[in-house]
Amino acid sequence: MPHRNVGSTRLLNRLFALALALAALLSVSADAQQGAAVAEGPTALELSKPLPVDSALVTGRLDNGLRYYLRENPKPEKRLELRLVLNVGSILEDESQQGLAHFVEHMAFNGTTHFAKQDLVNYLESIGMRFGADLNAYTSFDQTVYILQVPTDEESTLAKGFEILGDWAQGLRLDGEEIDAERGVVIEEWRGRRGAAQRIQDQQYPVLFKGSRYAERLPIGTKEVLEGFPHEELRRFYREWYRPELMAVVAVGDVETSKLESLVRSTFGALRGPENPRPREEAEVPDHDETLISIATDPELTRTSVSVAFKREKAPQGTVGDYRRSFVESLYYSMLNARLAERSQEADPPYLGASVGGGSFARTKDMNTLGAGVREGGLDRGLEAVLTEAERVRRHGFLHSELERQRVSLLRSYERAFNERDKTESRSYASEYIRVFLDGESTPGIAYERALAEEMLPGIGVEEVNTLASQFLGESNRVILVSAPESATDSPPTEEELLAVFRRVEAADIAPWNDHVSEAPLLSAELPEVAIVERVEIESLGVHQWKLANGVRVFLKPTDFKNDEVSFTSYSPGGHSLVADEDWVAAMTADGVAGLAGVGDFDLIELGKKLSGKVVQVSSYISELEEGISGGGSPEDLETLFQLIYLYATEPRRDEMAFSSYLSRLEAAVENREARPETLFGDRLRSILSQGHTRRRPFTTELLEEMDLDRSMAIYRERFADLGDAAFFFVGAFDLATIEPLVRSYLGNLPAAGREETYRDVGVRAPRGVVRERVYRGLEDKSQVRITFNGDFEWGRESRYLMASMAQALSMRLRDALREELGGTYGVSAFPSTSHYPRESYRFMVSFGCAPDRVDELVARVFSEIRVLKKKRVEDELVSKIQETQRRRRETDVKRNGFWLRTLRFYDYHGEDVEQILDLETWIQGLSAKKIRASARKWLDEKNYVEVVLLPEHLASKEEESQ
Repeated sequence: MPHRNVGSTRLLNRLFALALALAALLSVSADAQQGAAVAEGPTALELSKPLPVDSALVTGRLDNGLRYYLRENPKPEKRLELRLVLNVGSILEDESQQGLAHFVEHMAFNGTTHFAKQDLVNYLESIGMRFGADLNAYTSFDQTVYILQVPTDEESTLAKGFEILGDWAQGLRLDGEEIDAERGVVIEEWRGRRGAAQRIQDQQYPVLFKGSRYAERLPIGTKEVLEGFPHEELRRFYREWYRPELMAVVAVGDVETSKLESLVRSTFGALRGPENPRPREEAEVPDHDETLISIATDPELTRTSVSVAFKREKAPQGTVGDYRRSFVESLYYSMLNARLAERSQEADPPYLGASVGGGSFARTKDMNTLGAGVREGGLDRGLEAVLTEAERVRRHGFLHSELERQRVSLLRSYERAFNERDKTESRSYASEYIRVFLDGESTPGIAYERALAEEMLPGIGVEEVNTLASQFLGESNRVILVSAPESATDSPPTEEELLAVFRRVEAADIAPWNDHVSEAPLLSAELPEVAIVERVEIESLGVHQWKLANGVRVFLKPTDFKNDEVSFTSYSPGGHSLVADEDWVAAMTADGVAGLAGVGDFDLIELGKKLSGKVVQVSSYISELEEGISGGGSPEDLETLFQLIYLYATEPRRDEMAFSSYLSRLEAAVENREARPETLFGDRLRSILSQGHTRRRPFTTELLEEMDLDRSMAIYRERFADLGDAAFFFVGAFDLATIEPLVRSYLGNLPAAGREETYRDVGVRAPRGVVRERVYRGLEDKSQVRITFNGDFEWGRESRYLMASMAQALSMRLRDALREELGGTYGVSAFPSTSHYPRESYRFMVSFGCAPDRVDELVARVFSEIRVLKKKRVEDELVSKIQETQRRRRETDVKRNGFWLRTLRFYDYHGEDVEQILDLETWIQGLSAKKIRASARKWLDEKNYVEVVLLPEHLASKEEESQ
């Protein structure tokens, strides 16, 4: 059942994503039967009737209490998503166990009944699964979830997947030496989270969760407990809480449910819990009559925000009536969010962004929220603005025109989810069934849900929606949270000043909302169809290439990966490299300036209303080397999609109000950005790697002074004035006969002036030799390390493949050394970046965080591992892992529209034969330890790299003393 009562400015997009995650793989006849069951009209609906369970879902409960949720689903092929779900989280920890629910999760990868330390990860990587992407886990207040994807083309791997879940359930070894070794990793995860946001949370959670264990049991725990807990405390938590009646197994994938059920019974049927189990009690969040207020500041915080929360009792969600209530809530949130978004487009907006929402707050409470991010010094004004809009609805209600737009959009989201019901990925279903077990969410299937939407939504009027406004304006169970940068010039308001804003809004004269809607057509001109002068078919890839009379080239790949999705992108050489340095800022912000102004006769707000009920998203971009337009939508709205492409290229709007709004938000974004240590660190790294090039300057107030509306618009129009050299790429659910007239009309009439144009090399160069620098900034005792190798690169398929494979090898070695052996970091990565234009070059970065006193030790180990990779034998097992991971990833990639869109664009942009992608298996088979060693020697040049380290500022004085 979708979480429709979650409000945000992107509500409808999220609704669609959630509905997609619920889509049931039903037969046509079952769909028709479900639709008929609710098609008799509102009088036939029994609001108290329980929602049914999707017939494609197989559920059950073993004698020991363990539940299971199984579904056969062929998307993606040859994959099974497995989840071990525990109704167990940090809320159950004793005082001496803070952080141990999460610590147990870590130990699941450090020795079990059937896998010694690291054997589990080694095995899964040997069958092509990736640690992090396909093998993971998470712990929160009320739950712990283990995540595993396995291939299904061999019976042995399928059985082994269930064996792994069984080990997690009650087969952890929890060896003392391994526990102590893992302390460092968990503490580094704790350390990495420290910063302004965490310190603000530390102040505000005790207020938000006043009187509840939620305020005292953050899943990460405390450093004191993590460093010193006795081994037996961890074992006791595992023994007491990892018991079958608190567990569920979720299995969704390309396997028959009868086989899955048999594996569940054979793997988990013998599990037993303790004889006298501790009760699994819920943590209550007490009600309060008074308003609770937290005003928190921090010297490293970069933004000011205010939110008002209204706690409420948990809403039931098991009946048809509950489902209908969620429709009403969704409509309320989406309409109020639309109003808040409209006000953010004012020339001098009262806030940078604002949203209203609602949903689950804790296991025992729901919550409605109003929130806004504001400029420094603008907190009162921003709070007053969002409260005014909530009060405006309470007094005057919404308008029928607003309701109709949101109703159409909501219906459309259900229609799309229904259309994709046979293409929903198993991971989405797995996430849904986790909620079914933990939260009691209903899962009736998308056919039934769509039928309910079609039946119920037309009968919901504005009067019913308006009644929800009172939920946001009461005083009981109200919490006000303010967070702001610590500033010598701008003090946050007092509690009394905040409450005065509420009183001021209550006493204000607030006029009804004016919903201006343009009746003009999106595009009034009728465009003639231009000839296709050349047609080429790449049969091996199912790709068609057309060239239009104006020079535009179009690549089209019809697919059946999704039923209701068309994606596109494009490029034209040039970009803002062609402007002078003094115009760089205006050029770099030109796409943002134009994007917020709308197109043609429609400003951004009017355009959004005009597109209500349409599933389209189009935006333009100007990067350093090219410009273009990209986006996507539903096949049903293809003509609207093409009209927008044409308008973004030919009819950008000059809008002073939109420019002022954009500039105001950018100014707010840069006001305190350097207060964040990681931001200053990134700026310094970028400056070193570009040798201080003017076009790599960070955003500052001084930089924004170079923005210019007229110059930005002139550059935008100039860059899109000639698209005769443009290439467009379309992938998705379309047929050539339908899309051809749209291509000929809208792309065929794009301007083409015959310019011969390419990018310009603006002269950004990395330094040569070894550069080391320490950046001292930050209050927390933590560090970040970036080691960047760079140099010339011989562009080509083989070079790119070998560098990527070598990066995989180094990442695995560094993970084993820095994390598993030394316990010095939570995560380390090695990733390459190669460039063809404007010159052939590469960067290869190693990145990790750690304690400041271990920087030198871990950096030395990085270089030690690099030397091993260069000079000693690379294990055949490591090479095999890389090969299998690449094969498995390609298996799923080739069934996704995004992969083909990126691939077609990439090969055309770089002037390479796109049919090379069919040769990947040849490259994989040819990978060897010798080639990885040679690649490391070639590109990891220890005489040519940049090493930048972020250290806490209190160490700066010690550094000076040592010098």
